[in-house]
Amino acid sequence: MTASLVRRARSARRTTVPAWLSHPLGWHSGPIPRAAVVRGALGAGPLLALGVLTGHLGPAVLAGLGAMLAGVNDRPGTRRTGVVHLGLPAVAGAFGLLCGGLLADTGGRWAAVPALFVVGWLSGALSVAGPVWSAAATQLLVTASIGAGMPLAGPAWLKASCYLGGAAWLLLLRFLLRAPGLRRGARWDGEREAVAAVFDALADALRAVGGPDAGAARRRLTAAQQRADESVRLMRLLSRPAGARGGGPAAVHRIVTRFGAATALCEAGIALLWEGRPLPREVAEGPRRLAAAVRADAAPGALPSPASDTVQRGAFDRALLDAAVAFDRTEPEGRPLPYGIATTRPRAPRAVPRRPGRVFAPARRENGLRVALCVAVSAAVALSLHQTHWYWLPATAAFLVKPDLGPLFSRVVNRVAGTAAGVLVFTLVTAVATGLGGPWWLIGVVVTGGALIPVATRHFGFQTAVVTLLVLSFLYAAGDTEATAARLLDTGLACAIVLLVGHLPHLTDPRVRVGHRFAVALRCTERYLRHVLDTPSDGGAPSTPRASHGAGTPAPPRGGDATGIALRHAAYRALAEARAAAETAAAELPGPHRTHRHDWAAVAARAERIVEAATVCAVRVEQGVPLPSAAEAREVTRALAATADALEEGRPPAAAALPPVPSRCRSLRDVVTHLHGIQALTTAA
Repeated sequence: MTASLVRRARSARRTTVPAWLSHPLGWHSGPIPRAAVVRGALGAGPLLALGVLTGHLGPAVLAGLGAMLAGVNDRPGTRRTGVVHLGLPAVAGAFGLLCGGLLADTGGRWAAVPALFVVGWLSGALSVAGPVWSAAATQLLVTASIGAGMPLAGPAWLKASCYLGGAAWLLLLRFLLRAPGLRRGARWDGEREAVAAVFDALADALRAVGGPDAGAARRRLTAAQQRADESVRLMRLLSRPAGARGGGPAAVHRIVTRFGAATALCEAGIALLWEGRPLPREVAEGPRRLAAAVRADAAPGALPSPASDTVQRGAFDRALLDAAVAFDRTEPEGRPLPYGIATTRPRAPRAVPRRPGRVFAPARRENGLRVALCVAVSAAVALSLHQTHWYWLPATAAFLVKPDLGPLFSRVVNRVAGTAAGVLVFTLVTAVATGLGGPWWLIGVVVTGGALIPVATRHFGFQTAVVTLLVLSFLYAAGDTEATAARLLDTGLACAIVLLVGHLPHLTDPRVRVGHRFAVALRCTERYLRHVLDTPSDGGAPSTPRASHGAGTPAPPRGGDATGIALRHAAYRALAEARAAAETAAAELPGPHRTHRHDWAAVAARAERIVEAATVCAVRVEQGVPLPSAAEAREVTRALAATADALEEGRPPAAAALPPVPSRCRSLRDVVTHLHGIQALTTAA
């Protein structure tokens, strides 16, 4: 019987398709973003039509390019988040086009190679800062290549202005065209929907406790919290005083208050998820009714009765009661809000502690050098082979090589396939439409391609095909009718260069790239846990002396104040980025470090449990569970810092740096147990 099971397991392992081979076929599902589709159709197409009517096709092409690349970043969210998600990359792209244009006007052709090396290093290093900065860094590098090599007439500042104008046009459409289902004239419906999504995600996670989908539901809850946190922060930053249609300070106050209630309830809900016991179905009804109340901007009505049989369940019931009270508060000022709801938001903490040389951390150096070498080599090869259009190779390398955008082999395969599909479609359309006369058929192609971009972002191959179709249309409109055939050859050459240079042994160690992400998550967790336990950092002093807490006396609650909330959000945000990096590393083509491949998925699971245990520690302290001893708290936080340092440097944590498992505090015991698990996983590899 046992031998049969072993043979069956070995057979299953043999028939499993490797992740690096199956990843190119992956497809992200979800509802069609209809508002984004309409914005895409109205983006670059009308700009190109305006250029045809006025006879200024060069500026229209650059404006259409800006609108197209802004459409790639046009993701779901409120209109105010769109200012950041579209605006920051657009400004970076305009700056890159300006620098590239100045280089083309004043420097020789070969001056582009060292210049793109510098811009590539900056782009790769900036990518570590987060997804929005990564998008900005990508546009900076791509437009610098285009500006240096694309033969368009006009001064560099005018090219940059046209590009920025195209992106601003799409951003204006985002403000004018509201998503379906939002009420006309309501200013804050996007923010209400983001807060309601947090309550819904919490209800789904509570339903999944103890089941196989618990982990995925928990990650969806974290993502919903991050989106709502960003939306509410921008709402408070960009909102104006009263009197505007759709609500004034009272409406803003209600949304902020209800998001505070969602934050406190999620913290208590995470404690239930950590406990892992299946819950009665009515437990999820409370958050579900709160979600409906947020959408209707009304009171939630009767909520489920409490059943506080454990400390964690007691914390959840208390948070639910506080949420019910908070939903009745509509005035901007007056009585204090229930505990755990922040009325003011402090400056967000840094995700990485201030340390000398952090700008030149190993992950930044690796990312920057990898991108810089690939782009510079591509530019040198292109200048050696081409008299014109050499910018296509470095621009293609820029889209491919950045490790935060996905596995390199998968992107290369999809880039080749997508470019071939885009070239084929454009060739067929050109053959059919050239007899019609005039450039108006190009506008139809651009309108169709712009409408497809929001859907195409679900698969890199599909997105490449649509972008290739649009870029070839822009070049054709600008008078370059011979660009189609060479694009496929150039793309294949750029992919070969990226595979060769990007997989050099000293540029591809995932222990540095992925380890950095987990190091950031553990450092954020360390800071949160120090705040909860009132433990000083090395060489520092606690903000409240621990001696003031008598033996066995609960400490004043600290995990749910505004600073604690910000620290916990930073930890979960860093953890989500670490898991994404781990999934990318698992799908990479086996390279020179295949003998040192860690099981990053297992490390991610351990790190998730550590962050959850830190949150549970805060919940238990707030519920009156006695604090652990000061020495025990210091040992645990130092162990978190030591593990983060080891992962940052690409080495396993030293066993001597990890303390023995605490005997008193359940949540700290869980932290140390999983730190030992990370040490074992990284040492075994």
